[in-house]
Amino acid sequence: MGGMAAYFEGRVGPGWEVLGARTSDEDYSEVLSNLKHPHTDYFKMFYADTALFGGRAGTVCGLDYYGADHVVFASDMAFEPVPGQYMRSTIEILDSLDISEDDRAKIYHGNAERILRL
Repeated sequence: MGGMAAYFEGRVGPGWEVLGARTSDEDYSEVLSNLKHPHTDYFKMFYADTALFGGRAGTVCGLDYYGADHVVFASDMAFEPVPGQYMRSTIEILDSLDISEDDRAKIYHGNAERILRL
C-alpha cells in the first residue's frame, strides 16, 4: 500500500509544510512553492498495491489514503512461507471490507487493466 506514505500521512502532510524552515545546511525553502500541486497530492497520485503479507490494518489504512481508484491487487507470493498464504489472506481481507463491489472489482483487476490498457 505504497510503502509507509499512508501510515505517515501526518508526517508527509503537515510535517512537510515546513520544508526548508528547519534545515540549516541545505536551502529547501522554495521547493514547495515551486510545485504545481500541494505536495500531498503527489503522494496520492501513486498507485499502491495490496502486497502487505496479509496485513488488515495496513490494507484499511492504505485504501483510505489512496482510494480504490489507486490500489491494485498484488502479492509477495515468492516470499510466502506457505504457497498462496498471503494471497488468500489478502483476498479474505478485501472481501471482508465494507466497500462497494465496484471498488472491489477495481482493486482486483479493473485498475490494473486500466493502467496497462488491457
